[in-house]
Order: sequence, then structure tokens, then C-alpha cells
Amino acid sequence: MAEAIFRHLFKNKYEVHSAGTDPRPINPLTFKILKEIGIDASTQKSKDLQKFQGQKFDVVITLCDDKDEACPLFLTGEKYIHRNFKDPGTFKDEESLKLEFFRKVRDEIYQWIEQELRLD
Repeated sequence: MAEAIFRHLFKNKYEVHSAGTDPRPINPLTFKILKEIGIDASTQKSKDLQKFQGQKFDVVITLCDDKDEACPLFLTGEKYIHRNFKDPGTFKDEESLKLEFFRKVRDEIYQWIEQELRLD
């Protein structure tokens, strides 16, 4: 979700990669709630963190929820930024509430990237 939002907001200004410690297929609700705000993420795929090991990065951003998952560690970043966001995929309730939770996390990530994230 964050990768798609970041690409949408900053177009080609940055080279963006996203990966996880336990990559799983992207939840279909992610595509749905991104499309609601004009973001097509249909070409995105989950990637394993190992794909990027050893590569150098100007900025490494981790957006995991410290309580629910292991945050990746990259020792090859020039700058590190971390922000906790709940993983909407872990929400276990009826579908309509799950959709609202996905939207809530989407909006929090969007707002954070757009208004608060400083890469300079």
C-alpha cells in the first residue's frame, strides 16, 4: 500500500522498492481501496526482503507495527525512518468493518507520506 501511495504522490522523483520479511499475496482489499483514490496498484507484487539484501539505499523506510511483525533491518541505508502502522491484513472481523479498517490505514499512510515524511 505504501509503495503505491509513494509512487502516486512523488511520480518519478524517487526509485521506490517495497519488501517484507514474510511476503504474501497482496490482499485484494488493498487494490480496491487504492483504486478508490485513483491509484492503480494492479502491477505490484509482494517481494521478499532478501531480494534487496546488500544493496545500498539513500533512505530506508519501515512502516511495520512493532507489536505484530518483525521489522526488516537494512544496514546499507544512509538514512532510516520508521513509523508504526497497523497491518490491515491482520484485522479479523466482518468484511464491511475490514474494508473500513483498510481505508483508515490507507488514509493514515497517505497523510503521513504527503504531509510529514521528509526525505531531505
